Amino acid sequence: MSKVCVGDKAVGGTKEWSEVSVNCCTGCEHDCLYCYAKSQLVRTKTATSSGWKVCHIRQKDVDKGWRYKNGTFMFPTSHDILPSNLTACLSVLTKLLEVGNRVLIVSKPHLDVIKTLCKELEPYKSQILFRFTIGSANDKVLKFWEPGATKFSERLASLKYAKEQGFETSVSCEPMLDDRIDAVISAVKPYVTDSIWLGRPNRLKANVAINTGKNPKARLAAGNLLVLLDDAYIRGLYAKFGSDPVIKWKDSLKAVLGLTRPTKAGLDV
Repeated sequence: MSKVCVGDKAVGGTKEWSEVSVNCCTGCEHDCLYCYAKSQLVRTKTATSSGWKVCHIRQKDVDKGWRYKNGTFMFPTSHDILPSNLTACLSVLTKLLEVGNRVLIVSKPHLDVIKTLCKELEPYKSQILFRFTIGSANDKVLKFWEPGATKFSERLASLKYAKEQGFETSVSCEPMLDDRIDAVISAVKPYVTDSIWLGRPNRLKANVAINTGKNPKARLAAGNLLVLLDDAYIRGLYAKFGSDPVIKWKDSLKAVLGLTRPTKAGLDV
């Protein structure tokens, strides 16, 4: 194992993948129980738990212009690209890409949305990396934690389609939503050109409590998930996949495994 970094603070969250986070909406129809963005706004009374699943487009952010910046932009980070906001999201992406920026597009994908993005953004193919979030291969698990998001089969079909269209592809298994992440890895690997990221849910108990109004079933599920994804399970994953160059480890796992934790944003390693 590599040495843990000392001195400078390790980067985490979106900074592991990109230097700049871009969003154009408040709220998300996927309404994930563990959503950090929802919990932040509900906690500060900027949004309500029940109102979050209505996606509000912020036209000011859609209309914003962009200049070229060396490094990677990540879009989106606090909402998703949905059929209802696709036009707005496509406008933002086009503005980022047409001035030469590299963009990491992260989504729990809807196949029709991905087909439109691939068609409309084809001229910028070399500047784009898709990263689709798939935390379980079990639709029952996905439906519980991500009630408004797509099924496993649609996410897998979206990944396959993007690869077939010649786009660079990757998968985020963060958060892992059960202890059968091997099933996700084996299913997605043939359609991944870049990487498969593994990670535990961050601040799970606190986020779930805020996002669900302290729903006892959700809070129990959060505790049970953390037990499943304990340090012994993480070390077992590393024993199995640690030598696989496609598999990468989020900061929450690097800390457990004693791996080098980058201190520079956007290295995507």
